[in-house]
Amino acid sequence: MGAMPKEPEAFAEQVAKLIEQMQPGFHIDRVNAQELLVNGRRLDLENLFRMVAHEPDRGTDIVEHFLDQLFAGEQMEVAEESFDQVKARIMPRIQPISIFEHLSEELVAHVPYVNDTVIVFVLDMPHMTVSITTEQVIKWGITIDDLEEMARENLDLYAPELEMQVIESAEGGKAVIVAEQDGYDAARLLMGDLHMKLALHLGADFYVATPARDMFIALSCEPVEFVDRLRRRVAEDFSRLPYPITQDLFLVTQDGIAGTTWMREAA
Repeated sequence: MGAMPKEPEAFAEQVAKLIEQMQPGFHIDRVNAQELLVNGRRLDLENLFRMVAHEPDRGTDIVEHFLDQLFAGEQMEVAEESFDQVKARIMPRIQPISIFEHLSEELVAHVPYVNDTVIVFVLDMPHMTVSITTEQVIKWGITIDDLEEMARENLDLYAPELEMQVIESAEGGKAVIVAEQDGYDAARLLMGDLHMKLALHLGADFYVATPARDMFIALSCEPVEFVDRLRRRVAEDFSRLPYPITQDLFLVTQDGIAGTTWMREAA
């Protein structure tokens, strides 16, 4: 038994060292404090970090057991599976376009989105999420549009009965918070029935904030004081939380979703 580092960056470094010991032939890159690229596939460390935090004295044992399960299973063999075998596990995520400062834009399956973001696609595996590459899309014989359609359908089915917390502010504005904490809270901006679910609470048009992967806050467009206060909070969350996405709000209407980068530029 042994302890693991308590700081996320040191924790990631130690996990990388353990992988190198267990799988000497694997290529490992750091993406950030919560993610590694293992043979070009994304390994999310956040849940593992939380598991260790609950039993810090057993940290090394927990991590080694996790990695044993990970590498023994089919997770690292995803590239060999057919589209029919994996299509039910395809999920979307919203990422800042800045991810392409570290990853090749040509290799990552994605579609452009608003607010300087992109929609990327992952396979939701038992112990990790695996990024889908353009090479896999070509191998499966599908298009990016097919991939996006499947991912959005799976997102709608992933947790159809969302728990929503509705809050009314002192200024008179309203907010709806979704916090499933399953890695797809921010991605729920892409739900097909998002407008129908929230318009009853927030009005025909409303904003959604996704400062980080595990945050989703919808808010009414008025009053201005309420929106400005929430925007300041969103900017703070964007700068401090893991997996940051954007500090800009998304404007949700019956006709679709628009970006609001002009708000930041006008401020």
